[in-house]
Amino acid sequence: MSIRAIHRAGSNDLLVDLDSLDAVLALNAALESAPLSGQRDLLAAAQTVLLKFDSPQSAERAFAALPELEVASAVQDAGKLVEVPVHYDGEDLSAVAELTGLSTEAVINAHTSQKWRAVFGGFAPGFAYLLGENHVLNVPRRDSPRTKVPAGAVALAGEYSAVYPRQSPGGWQLIGHTDLQMWDLQRENPALIRPQDTVQFVPATQKLSVSQVPAAREEAPAQAHDGGLTIIDAGLQSLLQDAGRIGYGNLGVGVAGAADPTAFSQANRLVGNPAGQAVIENLGSRITLETSGDQVLAHTGAQAQLWITPAEDDQLRTPRQVASNAPFALLHGERLSVEPDGLGLRSYLAVRGTIALTPVLGSLSTDTLSGVGPDPLVSGSVIPVRQPMVGRIVGNPQPSTLPIPDDQGVYQLRVIAGPRTEWFGPSGVQQLTEQLWDVTSESNRVGIRLSTDQQPLQRVLSGELASEGVARGSLQVPPSGLPVLFLADHPVTGGYPVIATVIAEDLSAAAQLPPGSKIRFVLQSPAALTAK
Repeated sequence: MSIRAIHRAGSNDLLVDLDSLDAVLALNAALESAPLSGQRDLLAAAQTVLLKFDSPQSAERAFAALPELEVASAVQDAGKLVEVPVHYDGEDLSAVAELTGLSTEAVINAHTSQKWRAVFGGFAPGFAYLLGENHVLNVPRRDSPRTKVPAGAVALAGEYSAVYPRQSPGGWQLIGHTDLQMWDLQRENPALIRPQDTVQFVPATQKLSVSQVPAAREEAPAQAHDGGLTIIDAGLQSLLQDAGRIGYGNLGVGVAGAADPTAFSQANRLVGNPAGQAVIENLGSRITLETSGDQVLAHTGAQAQLWITPAEDDQLRTPRQVASNAPFALLHGERLSVEPDGLGLRSYLAVRGTIALTPVLGSLSTDTLSGVGPDPLVSGSVIPVRQPMVGRIVGNPQPSTLPIPDDQGVYQLRVIAGPRTEWFGPSGVQQLTEQLWDVTSESNRVGIRLSTDQQPLQRVLSGELASEGVARGSLQVPPSGLPVLFLADHPVTGGYPVIATVIAEDLSAAAQLPPGSKIRFVLQSPAALTAK
Protein backbone atom coordinates (compact mmCIF):
# COMPACT_ATOMS: atom_id res chain seq x y z
CA MET A 1 0.00 0.00 0.00
CA SER A 2 1.27 3.45 -0.91
CA ILE A 3 -0.31 6.57 0.58
CA ARG A 4 0.15 9.57 -1.70
CA ALA A 5 -1.29 12.17 0.67
CA ILE A 6 -3.45 12.59 3.78
CA HIS A 7 -5.79 15.59 3.85
CA ARG A 8 -7.83 16.98 6.71
CA ALA A 9 -11.49 17.02 5.72
CA GLY A 10 -13.11 19.04 8.48
CA SER A 11 -12.60 18.87 12.22
CA ASN A 12 -12.78 15.12 12.71
CA ASP A 13 -12.24 13.52 9.29
CA LEU A 14 -9.30 12.54 7.09
CA LEU A 15 -9.21 11.91 3.34
CA VAL A 16 -6.45 9.48 2.37
CA ASP A 17 -5.18 9.53 -1.25
CA LEU A 18 -3.81 6.17 -2.45
CA ASP A 19 -1.96 5.11 -5.57
CA SER A 20 -4.32 2.36 -6.76
CA LEU A 21 -7.73 0.81 -6.27
CA ASP A 22 -6.08 -2.27 -4.77
CA ALA A 23 -4.43 -0.03 -2.17
CA VAL A 24 -7.82 1.57 -1.42
CA LEU A 25 -9.43 -1.83 -0.88
CA ALA A 26 -6.53 -3.07 1.22
CA LEU A 27 -6.62 -0.06 3.55
CA ASN A 28 -10.41 -0.22 3.77
CA ALA A 29 -10.29 -3.93 4.68
CA ALA A 30 -7.56 -3.37 7.27
CA LEU A 31 -9.42 -0.52 8.98
CA GLU A 32 -12.73 -2.40 8.95
CA SER A 33 -11.14 -5.35 10.76
CA ALA A 34 -8.93 -3.28 13.09
CA PRO A 35 -10.28 0.29 13.45
CA LEU A 36 -7.98 3.05 14.62
CA SER A 37 -8.59 4.68 17.99
CA GLY A 38 -11.68 6.89 17.79
CA GLN A 39 -12.62 5.71 14.29
CA ARG A 40 -16.39 5.94 13.69
CA ASP A 41 -16.82 5.16 10.00
CA LEU A 42 -14.96 4.86 6.71
CA LEU A 43 -15.86 5.18 3.05
CA ALA A 44 -13.79 3.74 0.21
CA ALA A 45 -13.86 5.26 -3.28
CA ALA A 46 -11.89 4.89 -6.50
CA GLN A 47 -8.69 6.55 -5.24
CA THR A 48 -9.39 7.54 -1.64
CA VAL A 49 -10.61 6.41 1.77
CA LEU A 50 -12.52 8.89 3.94
CA LEU A 51 -12.07 8.23 7.67
CA LYS A 52 -14.41 9.69 10.29
CA PHE A 53 -13.30 10.07 13.91
CA ASP A 54 -14.91 11.09 17.18
CA SER A 55 -12.70 14.13 17.80
CA PRO A 56 -9.95 16.28 16.26
CA GLN A 57 -7.49 14.63 18.65
CA SER A 58 -8.32 11.15 17.33
CA ALA A 59 -7.99 12.41 13.75
CA GLU A 60 -4.59 13.93 14.57
CA ARG A 61 -3.33 10.66 16.07
CA ALA A 62 -4.54 8.79 12.97
CA PHE A 63 -2.82 11.35 10.72
CA ALA A 64 0.49 10.37 12.33
CA ALA A 65 -0.23 6.61 12.50
CA LEU A 66 -1.51 5.93 8.97
CA PRO A 67 1.84 6.14 7.11
CA GLU A 68 3.27 3.48 9.45
CA LEU A 69 0.29 1.14 9.19
CA GLU A 70 1.06 -2.42 8.05
CA VAL A 71 -1.59 -3.40 5.50
CA ALA A 72 -1.91 -6.73 3.71
CA SER A 73 -3.32 -7.07 0.20
CA ALA A 74 -7.09 -7.03 -0.12
CA VAL A 75 -8.76 -10.44 -0.35
CA GLN A 76 -10.29 -10.74 -3.81
CA ASP A 77 -13.06 -13.21 -2.98
CA ALA A 78 -14.11 -12.03 0.46
CA GLY A 79 -17.81 -11.53 -0.36
CA LYS A 80 -20.65 -13.63 -1.75
CA LEU A 81 -21.74 -14.28 -5.33
CA VAL A 82 -24.90 -12.40 -6.35
CA GLU A 83 -26.73 -13.32 -9.56
CA VAL A 84 -28.61 -10.38 -11.10
CA PRO A 85 -31.12 -11.13 -13.92
CA VAL A 86 -31.24 -8.22 -16.40
CA HIS A 87 -33.76 -7.24 -19.07
CA TYR A 88 -31.46 -5.66 -21.69
CA ASP A 89 -33.81 -2.93 -22.84
CA GLY A 90 -31.99 0.21 -21.70
CA GLU A 91 -32.37 3.53 -23.49
CA ASP A 92 -28.62 3.82 -24.02
CA LEU A 93 -27.92 0.27 -25.20
CA SER A 94 -27.50 1.37 -28.83
CA ALA A 95 -25.32 4.32 -27.78
CA VAL A 96 -23.06 1.99 -25.78
CA ALA A 97 -22.78 -0.29 -28.82
CA GLU A 98 -21.71 2.69 -30.95
CA LEU A 99 -19.22 3.93 -28.33
CA THR A 100 -17.59 0.51 -28.01
CA GLY A 101 -17.78 -0.48 -31.67
CA LEU A 102 -19.80 -3.56 -30.78
CA SER A 103 -23.22 -4.78 -31.76
CA THR A 104 -25.95 -4.61 -29.11
CA GLU A 105 -25.78 -8.41 -28.84
CA ALA A 106 -22.03 -8.21 -28.26
CA VAL A 107 -22.57 -5.55 -25.54
CA ILE A 108 -24.97 -7.88 -23.76
CA ASN A 109 -22.53 -10.78 -24.11
CA ALA A 110 -19.66 -8.67 -22.77
CA HIS A 111 -21.77 -7.63 -19.77
CA THR A 112 -22.85 -11.18 -18.90
CA SER A 113 -19.68 -13.11 -19.76
CA GLN A 114 -17.55 -11.52 -17.04
CA LYS A 115 -17.83 -11.27 -13.27
CA TRP A 116 -18.07 -7.85 -11.64
CA ARG A 117 -16.60 -7.10 -8.22
CA ALA A 118 -18.29 -4.63 -5.87
CA VAL A 119 -15.30 -2.50 -4.95
CA PHE A 120 -17.03 0.27 -3.00
CA GLY A 121 -20.42 1.82 -2.32
CA GLY A 122 -21.73 5.35 -2.29
CA PHE A 123 -24.03 7.80 -4.10
CA ALA A 124 -27.16 6.19 -2.59
CA PRO A 125 -28.02 3.39 -0.13
CA GLY A 126 -27.46 0.07 -1.89
CA PHE A 127 -25.54 1.58 -4.83
CA ALA A 128 -22.37 -0.45 -5.49
CA TYR A 129 -19.59 0.39 -7.95
CA LEU A 130 -18.91 -2.86 -9.85
CA LEU A 131 -15.52 -3.32 -11.50
CA GLY A 132 -15.36 -5.76 -14.41
CA GLU A 133 -12.65 -8.21 -15.44
CA ASN A 134 -11.86 -6.27 -18.63
CA HIS A 135 -12.32 -2.82 -20.19
CA VAL A 136 -14.46 -3.76 -23.18
CA LEU A 137 -17.42 -1.76 -21.85
CA ASN A 138 -15.49 1.31 -20.70
CA VAL A 139 -17.77 4.19 -21.78
CA PRO A 140 -18.10 7.84 -20.66
CA ARG A 141 -21.02 9.25 -18.71
CA ARG A 142 -23.82 10.91 -20.69
CA ASP A 143 -23.19 14.51 -21.71
CA SER A 144 -26.55 15.46 -20.18
CA PRO A 145 -27.52 13.59 -16.98
CA ARG A 146 -31.11 12.42 -16.60
CA THR A 147 -33.18 14.00 -13.85
CA LYS A 148 -34.86 10.64 -13.16
CA VAL A 149 -33.31 7.21 -13.51
CA PRO A 150 -35.74 4.45 -12.48
CA ALA A 151 -35.04 2.02 -9.65
CA GLY A 152 -33.46 -1.17 -10.94
CA ALA A 153 -31.76 0.47 -13.94
CA VAL A 154 -28.54 -1.33 -14.92
CA ALA A 155 -25.90 1.10 -16.12
CA LEU A 156 -22.32 1.66 -17.25
CA ALA A 157 -19.90 4.55 -16.70
CA GLY A 158 -16.15 4.50 -17.10
CA GLU A 159 -14.90 1.06 -16.12
CA TYR A 160 -17.82 0.45 -13.76
CA SER A 161 -21.30 -1.05 -13.92
CA ALA A 162 -24.02 -0.50 -11.32
CA VAL A 163 -27.69 -0.96 -10.50
CA TYR A 164 -29.65 2.09 -9.33
CA PRO A 165 -31.38 1.08 -6.06
CA ARG A 166 -34.03 3.80 -6.21
CA GLN A 167 -35.26 6.51 -8.56
CA SER A 168 -32.70 9.30 -8.65
CA PRO A 169 -30.85 11.64 -11.00
CA GLY A 170 -27.97 10.03 -12.87
CA GLY A 171 -25.61 10.38 -15.79
CA TRP A 172 -24.66 6.74 -16.40
CA GLN A 173 -25.44 4.89 -19.65
CA LEU A 174 -28.55 2.71 -19.17
CA ILE A 175 -28.40 -0.72 -20.80
CA GLY A 176 -31.23 -2.55 -19.03
CA HIS A 177 -33.12 -3.12 -15.80
CA THR A 178 -33.52 -5.77 -13.11
CA ASP A 179 -36.58 -6.69 -11.04
CA LEU A 180 -34.48 -7.40 -7.97
CA GLN A 181 -34.79 -4.96 -5.09
CA MET A 182 -31.29 -3.70 -4.39
CA TRP A 183 -32.10 -1.99 -1.08
CA ASP A 184 -34.71 -3.32 1.33
CA LEU A 185 -34.80 -2.37 4.99
CA GLN A 186 -36.93 -5.43 5.72
CA ARG A 187 -33.92 -7.65 5.00
CA GLU A 188 -31.37 -8.40 7.69
CA ASN A 189 -28.73 -6.99 5.32
CA PRO A 190 -30.58 -4.21 3.45
CA ALA A 191 -28.06 -3.97 0.59
CA LEU A 192 -28.34 -6.89 -1.83
CA ILE A 193 -24.82 -6.14 -3.08
CA ARG A 194 -22.18 -5.16 -0.53
CA PRO A 195 -18.54 -4.16 -1.07
CA GLN A 196 -16.37 -7.19 -1.92
CA ASP A 197 -19.33 -9.19 -3.29
CA THR A 198 -19.05 -10.64 -6.81
CA VAL A 199 -21.89 -10.02 -9.27
CA GLN A 200 -22.85 -12.15 -12.25
CA PHE A 201 -25.31 -10.50 -14.63
CA VAL A 202 -27.53 -12.94 -16.56
CA PRO A 203 -30.26 -12.35 -19.17
CA ALA A 204 -33.58 -12.29 -17.33
CA THR A 205 -36.36 -14.83 -17.68
CA GLN A 206 -40.00 -13.90 -17.14
CA LYS A 207 -40.04 -14.92 -13.48
CA LEU A 208 -37.48 -14.97 -10.73
CA SER A 209 -36.80 -18.26 -9.04
CA VAL A 210 -37.74 -18.52 -5.37
CA SER A 211 -34.06 -18.46 -4.40
CA GLN A 212 -33.65 -15.05 -6.06
CA VAL A 213 -36.51 -13.37 -4.19
CA PRO A 214 -35.16 -11.94 -0.93
CA ALA A 215 -36.97 -13.06 2.20
CA ALA A 216 -38.62 -10.29 4.19
CA ARG A 217 -37.68 -9.87 7.81
CA GLU A 218 -40.42 -10.14 10.40
CA GLU A 219 -41.65 -6.87 11.82
CA ALA A 220 -40.43 -6.05 15.30
CA PRO A 221 -43.17 -6.08 17.93
CA ALA A 222 -44.57 -2.70 18.95
CA GLN A 223 -42.96 -1.23 22.05
CA ALA A 224 -45.01 -0.39 25.12
CA HIS A 225 -45.44 3.32 25.80
CA ASP A 226 -47.00 5.79 28.23
CA GLY A 227 -49.03 8.19 26.12
CA GLY A 228 -47.38 10.43 23.59
CA LEU A 229 -47.82 13.30 21.16
CA THR A 230 -50.16 13.73 18.20
CA ILE A 231 -49.23 16.15 15.42
CA ILE A 232 -52.08 18.57 14.63
CA ASP A 233 -50.14 20.80 12.19
CA ALA A 234 -46.63 19.78 11.10
CA GLY A 235 -45.77 23.15 9.54
CA LEU A 236 -43.25 23.37 6.68
CA GLN A 237 -41.30 20.28 7.69
CA SER A 238 -41.22 18.25 10.90
CA LEU A 239 -38.91 15.26 11.23
CA LEU A 240 -37.72 12.91 13.92
CA GLN A 241 -33.97 13.33 14.42
CA ASP A 242 -31.45 11.90 16.84
CA ALA A 243 -27.64 11.69 16.81
CA GLY A 244 -27.75 9.83 13.47
CA ARG A 245 -26.66 6.44 12.19
CA ILE A 246 -22.96 5.62 12.26
CA GLY A 247 -21.03 2.96 10.40
CA TYR A 248 -22.94 2.55 7.13
CA GLY A 249 -20.90 4.81 4.84
CA ASN A 250 -19.66 1.95 2.66
CA LEU A 251 -23.30 1.04 1.97
CA GLY A 252 -24.06 4.57 0.80
CA VAL A 253 -25.96 5.53 3.95
CA GLY A 254 -25.18 8.90 5.50
CA VAL A 255 -25.29 9.85 9.16
CA ALA A 256 -28.25 12.30 8.97
CA GLY A 257 -29.21 13.36 12.53
CA ALA A 258 -30.10 16.80 13.85
CA ALA A 259 -29.06 19.66 11.56
CA ASP A 260 -28.24 21.79 14.63
CA PRO A 261 -26.47 19.41 17.05
CA THR A 262 -26.07 22.10 19.73
CA ALA A 263 -29.79 22.96 20.01
CA PHE A 264 -30.63 19.25 19.75
CA SER A 265 -28.37 18.36 22.67
CA GLN A 266 -29.69 21.27 24.73
CA ALA A 267 -33.30 20.14 24.25
CA ASN A 268 -32.50 16.67 25.57
CA ARG A 269 -30.57 18.06 28.55
CA LEU A 270 -33.47 20.30 29.54
CA VAL A 271 -35.95 17.41 29.79
CA GLY A 272 -33.44 15.12 31.49
CA ASN A 273 -32.93 12.74 28.57
CA PRO A 274 -29.67 10.93 27.83
CA ALA A 275 -27.66 12.45 25.01
CA GLY A 276 -28.73 11.34 21.55
CA GLN A 277 -32.43 10.70 22.17
CA ALA A 278 -34.75 11.43 19.24
CA VAL A 279 -36.55 14.79 19.14
CA ILE A 280 -38.78 16.66 16.69
CA GLU A 281 -36.88 18.95 14.33
CA ASN A 282 -39.16 21.60 12.84
CA LEU A 283 -38.36 23.92 9.96
CA GLY A 284 -39.68 27.46 10.29
CA SER A 285 -40.81 27.16 13.95
CA ARG A 286 -44.46 26.53 13.18
CA ILE A 287 -45.98 23.36 14.62
CA THR A 288 -49.00 22.35 16.72
CA LEU A 289 -49.27 19.14 18.70
CA GLU A 290 -51.47 17.58 21.39
CA THR A 291 -50.45 15.37 24.28
CA SER A 292 -51.81 12.06 25.50
CA GLY A 293 -50.87 11.65 29.15
CA ASP A 294 -48.87 14.21 31.07
CA GLN A 295 -45.54 15.02 29.38
CA VAL A 296 -42.53 17.27 29.95
CA LEU A 297 -41.16 19.08 26.89
CA ALA A 298 -38.53 21.65 25.98
CA HIS A 299 -38.14 23.87 22.92
CA THR A 300 -34.74 25.08 21.67
CA GLY A 301 -33.21 26.49 18.50
CA ALA A 302 -34.99 29.21 16.52
CA GLN A 303 -36.76 31.95 18.43
CA ALA A 304 -40.49 31.30 18.81
CA GLN A 305 -43.57 31.97 20.89
CA LEU A 306 -44.96 28.91 22.68
CA TRP A 307 -48.64 28.83 23.66
CA ILE A 308 -50.45 26.06 25.51
CA THR A 309 -54.21 25.64 25.06
CA PRO A 310 -56.06 23.65 27.76
CA ALA A 311 -57.95 20.47 26.93
CA GLU A 312 -61.52 21.05 25.76
CA ASP A 313 -63.03 19.64 28.96
CA ASP A 314 -60.73 21.67 31.24
CA GLN A 315 -62.73 24.69 32.47
CA LEU A 316 -60.21 25.71 35.13
CA ARG A 317 -57.17 26.59 33.04
CA THR A 318 -56.69 29.37 30.48
CA PRO A 319 -54.21 29.57 27.61
CA ARG A 320 -50.70 30.23 28.86
CA GLN A 321 -47.36 31.09 27.34
CA VAL A 322 -44.20 29.17 28.19
CA ALA A 323 -40.56 29.96 27.51
CA SER A 324 -38.08 28.39 25.13
CA ASN A 325 -34.82 26.93 26.45
CA ALA A 326 -36.52 25.67 29.60
CA PRO A 327 -38.55 22.55 30.49
CA PHE A 328 -42.35 22.84 30.80
CA ALA A 329 -45.29 20.53 31.47
CA LEU A 330 -47.88 19.66 28.84
CA LEU A 331 -50.80 17.98 30.57
CA HIS A 332 -53.11 15.35 29.12
CA GLY A 333 -55.21 16.76 26.27
CA GLU A 334 -53.40 20.11 26.11
CA ARG A 335 -52.14 21.57 22.83
CA LEU A 336 -48.82 23.28 22.22
CA SER A 337 -48.59 25.82 19.39
CA VAL A 338 -45.18 27.09 18.26
CA GLU A 339 -45.03 30.30 16.19
CA PRO A 340 -41.87 31.93 14.73
CA ASP A 341 -40.66 35.04 16.54
CA GLY A 342 -37.27 36.21 15.32
CA LEU A 343 -33.89 34.68 14.57
CA GLY A 344 -33.16 31.12 13.53
CA LEU A 345 -34.51 28.57 11.09
CA ARG A 346 -34.95 25.25 12.94
CA SER A 347 -36.66 24.42 16.23
CA TYR A 348 -36.20 21.34 18.40
CA LEU A 349 -38.88 19.83 20.63
CA ALA A 350 -37.72 17.18 23.08
CA VAL A 351 -40.13 15.12 25.16
CA ARG A 352 -39.00 13.58 28.44
CA GLY A 353 -38.53 9.84 27.99
CA THR A 354 -37.97 7.70 24.90
CA ILE A 355 -39.84 7.88 21.60
CA ALA A 356 -41.10 4.28 21.36
CA LEU A 357 -40.69 3.66 17.63
CA THR A 358 -38.53 1.03 15.93
CA PRO A 359 -35.17 2.46 14.81
CA VAL A 360 -34.05 2.11 11.18
CA LEU A 361 -30.42 0.96 11.04
CA GLY A 362 -30.07 1.89 14.68
CA SER A 363 -31.51 5.40 14.43
CA LEU A 364 -34.81 7.30 14.32
CA SER A 365 -33.33 10.02 12.11
CA THR A 366 -35.06 10.84 8.83
CA ASP A 367 -32.60 11.23 5.95
CA THR A 368 -34.35 13.44 3.41
CA LEU A 369 -31.85 12.65 0.64
CA SER A 370 -31.80 8.85 0.79
CA GLY A 371 -35.27 8.26 2.24
CA VAL A 372 -33.86 6.12 5.06
CA GLY A 373 -35.65 6.50 8.39
CA PRO A 374 -39.19 7.35 9.54
CA ASP A 375 -41.51 9.23 7.22
CA PRO A 376 -41.79 13.00 7.77
CA LEU A 377 -44.41 13.91 10.37
CA VAL A 378 -47.80 15.00 9.07
CA SER A 379 -51.15 15.95 10.55
CA GLY A 380 -52.34 12.93 12.51
CA SER A 381 -48.89 11.42 13.12
CA VAL A 382 -48.69 9.83 16.57
CA ILE A 383 -45.41 9.76 18.50
CA PRO A 384 -45.57 7.20 21.34
CA VAL A 385 -43.47 8.04 24.41
CA ARG A 386 -42.07 5.68 27.02
CA GLN A 387 -41.36 7.41 30.32
CA PRO A 388 -37.75 7.48 31.60
CA MET A 389 -36.35 5.43 34.44
CA VAL A 390 -36.37 6.99 37.87
CA GLY A 391 -33.43 9.29 38.51
CA ARG A 392 -33.44 11.37 35.33
CA ILE A 393 -33.55 15.04 36.37
CA VAL A 394 -34.87 17.92 34.26
CA GLY A 395 -32.51 20.81 33.61
CA ASN A 396 -32.60 24.49 34.51
CA PRO A 397 -33.35 27.22 31.95
CA GLN A 398 -30.38 27.91 29.66
CA PRO A 399 -29.35 30.70 27.28
CA SER A 400 -30.21 30.46 23.60
CA THR A 401 -27.65 28.70 21.39
CA LEU A 402 -28.49 30.73 18.27
CA PRO A 403 -25.59 32.35 16.37
CA ILE A 404 -25.22 36.12 16.57
CA PRO A 405 -24.15 38.16 13.52
CA ASP A 406 -21.49 40.87 13.67
CA ASP A 407 -22.20 44.59 13.59
CA GLN A 408 -22.74 44.46 9.81
CA GLY A 409 -25.25 41.61 10.10
CA VAL A 410 -22.78 39.04 8.77
CA TYR A 411 -22.41 35.55 10.24
CA GLN A 412 -18.87 34.22 10.53
CA LEU A 413 -18.16 30.53 9.95
CA ARG A 414 -14.68 29.14 10.58
CA VAL A 415 -13.15 26.83 7.95
CA ILE A 416 -10.02 24.82 7.42
CA ALA A 417 -8.62 24.62 3.90
CA GLY A 418 -8.98 21.49 1.77
CA PRO A 419 -9.01 18.74 1.01
CA ARG A 420 -8.95 19.88 -2.67
CA THR A 421 -7.55 23.43 -2.63
CA GLU A 422 -5.18 22.61 -5.51
CA TRP A 423 -8.17 22.79 -7.86
CA PHE A 424 -8.44 26.53 -7.14
CA GLY A 425 -4.81 27.62 -6.91
CA PRO A 426 -3.13 29.71 -4.20
CA SER A 427 -5.70 32.50 -4.45
CA GLY A 428 -8.77 30.25 -4.20
CA VAL A 429 -9.07 30.10 -0.43
CA GLN A 430 -8.20 33.79 -0.20
CA GLN A 431 -11.09 34.63 -2.53
CA LEU A 432 -13.41 32.33 -0.55
CA THR A 433 -12.63 34.11 2.72
CA GLU A 434 -12.47 37.69 1.45
CA GLN A 435 -15.89 37.70 -0.26
CA LEU A 436 -19.33 37.72 1.32
CA TRP A 437 -21.66 34.84 0.45
CA ASP A 438 -25.45 34.79 0.53
CA VAL A 439 -27.67 31.87 1.63
CA THR A 440 -30.15 31.12 -1.17
CA SER A 441 -33.71 29.84 -0.98
CA GLU A 442 -32.61 26.54 -2.58
CA SER A 443 -31.00 25.45 0.69
CA ASN A 444 -32.23 22.49 2.76
CA ARG A 445 -30.99 19.74 5.08
CA VAL A 446 -28.75 18.42 2.31
CA GLY A 447 -26.83 21.65 1.98
CA ILE A 448 -26.76 25.44 1.90
CA ARG A 449 -26.48 26.75 -1.65
CA LEU A 450 -24.55 29.99 -1.77
CA SER A 451 -24.48 32.92 -4.16
CA THR A 452 -22.43 36.12 -4.34
CA ASP A 453 -22.63 39.49 -6.03
CA GLN A 454 -18.86 39.28 -6.50
CA GLN A 455 -16.76 36.73 -8.39
CA PRO A 456 -17.60 32.98 -8.39
CA LEU A 457 -14.70 30.69 -7.58
CA GLN A 458 -12.59 29.68 -10.56
CA ARG A 459 -10.90 26.31 -11.06
CA VAL A 460 -7.30 26.12 -12.24
CA LEU A 461 -7.49 22.37 -12.95
CA SER A 462 -9.60 20.91 -15.73
CA GLY A 463 -11.20 17.50 -16.04
CA GLU A 464 -13.26 15.53 -13.53
CA LEU A 465 -12.50 14.61 -9.94
CA ALA A 466 -13.09 10.92 -9.22
CA SER A 467 -16.00 10.53 -6.80
CA GLU A 468 -14.81 10.41 -3.21
CA GLY A 469 -16.21 10.56 0.31
CA VAL A 470 -17.22 13.97 1.59
CA ALA A 471 -17.55 15.22 5.15
CA ARG A 472 -20.31 17.21 6.78
CA GLY A 473 -19.38 20.87 6.51
CA SER A 474 -17.66 20.46 3.11
CA LEU A 475 -17.77 23.44 0.79
CA GLN A 476 -18.12 21.60 -2.51
CA VAL A 477 -17.70 23.74 -5.63
CA PRO A 478 -19.57 22.74 -8.82
CA PRO A 479 -18.60 24.19 -12.21
CA SER A 480 -20.73 27.29 -11.51
CA GLY A 481 -18.16 28.37 -8.92
CA LEU A 482 -20.90 28.83 -6.28
CA PRO A 483 -20.16 26.63 -3.24
CA VAL A 484 -22.60 24.26 -1.54
CA LEU A 485 -22.13 23.84 2.22
CA PHE A 486 -23.04 20.24 3.08
CA LEU A 487 -25.30 19.73 6.10
CA ALA A 488 -26.71 16.65 7.85
CA ASP A 489 -28.29 14.86 4.85
CA HIS A 490 -25.44 15.39 2.39
CA PRO A 491 -24.53 12.60 -0.08
CA VAL A 492 -21.80 10.29 1.18
CA THR A 493 -19.74 10.80 -1.99
CA GLY A 494 -19.24 13.73 -4.32
CA GLY A 495 -17.56 14.40 -7.65
CA TYR A 496 -16.83 18.12 -7.26
CA PRO A 497 -13.74 19.45 -5.44
CA VAL A 498 -14.06 20.63 -1.83
CA ILE A 499 -12.15 23.88 -1.32
CA ALA A 500 -12.61 24.06 2.48
CA THR A 501 -14.63 22.59 5.33
CA VAL A 502 -16.57 24.37 8.08
CA ILE A 503 -15.37 23.22 11.50
CA ALA A 504 -17.71 21.07 13.60
CA GLU A 505 -18.34 23.76 16.22
CA ASP A 506 -19.83 26.12 13.61
CA LEU A 507 -22.11 23.66 11.81
CA SER A 508 -24.96 24.33 14.26
CA ALA A 509 -24.75 28.03 13.42
CA ALA A 510 -24.82 27.24 9.70
CA ALA A 511 -27.99 25.14 10.08
CA GLN A 512 -29.85 28.12 11.61
CA LEU A 513 -29.19 30.60 8.77
CA PRO A 514 -32.33 31.39 6.74
CA PRO A 515 -32.28 32.46 3.08
CA GLY A 516 -30.84 35.95 2.68
CA SER A 517 -28.27 35.54 5.48
CA LYS A 518 -24.77 36.77 4.71
CA ILE A 519 -21.74 34.62 5.51
CA ARG A 520 -18.05 35.35 5.82
CA PHE A 521 -15.72 32.34 6.00
CA VAL A 522 -12.79 32.72 8.39
CA LEU A 523 -9.72 30.57 7.79
CA GLN A 524 -8.45 28.57 10.75
CA SER A 525 -5.33 26.40 10.97
CA PRO A 526 -5.77 22.66 11.62
CA ALA A 527 -3.51 23.00 14.65
CA ALA A 528 -6.14 25.14 16.37
CA LEU A 529 -8.57 22.19 16.33
CA THR A 530 -6.42 20.02 18.61
CA ALA A 531 -5.36 22.88 20.87
CA LYS A 532 -8.78 23.01 22.57
